[in-house]
Amino acid sequence: MTTATAAQDTKPQSHARVQARNRKRWEAGRTYIFAAVIVIWCLVPAYWMVVTSFRDVGFTYDATPFFSHITLDNYRAAFSTDTGNHLARALVNSLIVGVLTTIIALIFGIFTSYALARLNFRAKYLVLGFILAASMFPGVALVTPLFQLFTNLNWIGTYQALIIPYISFALPLTIYILVSFFREMPWELEESARIDGCTKGQAFRKIIMPLAAPGIFTTAILAFISSWNEFLIASQLSNAQTQTVTVAIASFTGSQPHQEPYTAVMAAATIVTIPLVIMVLVFQRQIVAGLTAGAVK
Repeated sequence: MTTATAAQDTKPQSHARVQARNRKRWEAGRTYIFAAVIVIWCLVPAYWMVVTSFRDVGFTYDATPFFSHITLDNYRAAFSTDTGNHLARALVNSLIVGVLTTIIALIFGIFTSYALARLNFRAKYLVLGFILAASMFPGVALVTPLFQLFTNLNWIGTYQALIIPYISFALPLTIYILVSFFREMPWELEESARIDGCTKGQAFRKIIMPLAAPGIFTTAILAFISSWNEFLIASQLSNAQTQTVTVAIASFTGSQPHQEPYTAVMAAATIVTIPLVIMVLVFQRQIVAGLTAGAVK
C-alpha cells in the first residue's frame, strides 16, 4: 500500500518537473525569437545600404535583395571632388571635432562625476538634476541662439562653433555614466591608499582612475559616436571647410542637375558607418563592462 501511494505521488511530481522544464525552454526560445526579430529589424537597413553602395548606378532601384551588378564606382564617386563633394575633408573634420569633444568632455566629466559621487555638499542632487535635464533639452531650440551668438563672435564655420555645442551634449552623458560608476566604488580603496602615504590626488590618479578605466572607456566611445553622428548643429554652424561627414553626405550632388546620387550616398554612409561598427565590435566587452560595472555590489 505504501509503495503504491509513493508511486502515485511520484507521477505528479515528475509531470510537474517536465512542465517546468518545457516552460523554461519555451521562455528561452521566445527570448531568442524576439532577439532575432529585433536584430533583423535593425540590420536590414544597414544591409540594404551596403548592397546599394556596390550596385551600378543604372540599377539603383533594382529590388534584388542580394549583391548584383557590383561596381566600385560609387566609392570612387564618394571621394571624388569633381562634383563638389569633399568626403575626405569631412572625415578629417569629424575626426578632429569628435576627438576634441570627447577629450574635453572626459576631462570635465571625470572630475565632476567624482565630486558628485564622493563629496557631500548642499544642493548636490539639484546639480545632478540640472545636468540630467540639460541632456534632455531639445537641440533644435538651441540652433537660433547659437547661430546668433557665434555670428556676433565671427565663429561661424570654425571648429569651436561645433565643439562647444557638442560638449554641452556629451558632458551630461559622461557625467550620467561615471557618477553611478564612481558611486559604487568602495571608499576603502582610497582609505588604504591614504594610509600608505598617498595624497588625495595620488589616490585618485593611481587607484581610482585605473579601476574606473572600463567606465571611462565606455563613456569615451559613446561621446565620440554622439558627436560623430550629429547633424542639426553642424548643418547650421559649419561651412564648406569645416563641415562634418553627416553634412557632407547630405550635400552630395550628382553628375547631372537635379540628380540624387543615391548609390554614392550609400557608399559614403557605408564608409562612415563601418568604422564605428568595427570599433564597437572590437571593444564590446569593455563597453558592456563599463555599462554594467557598479550595477551589483
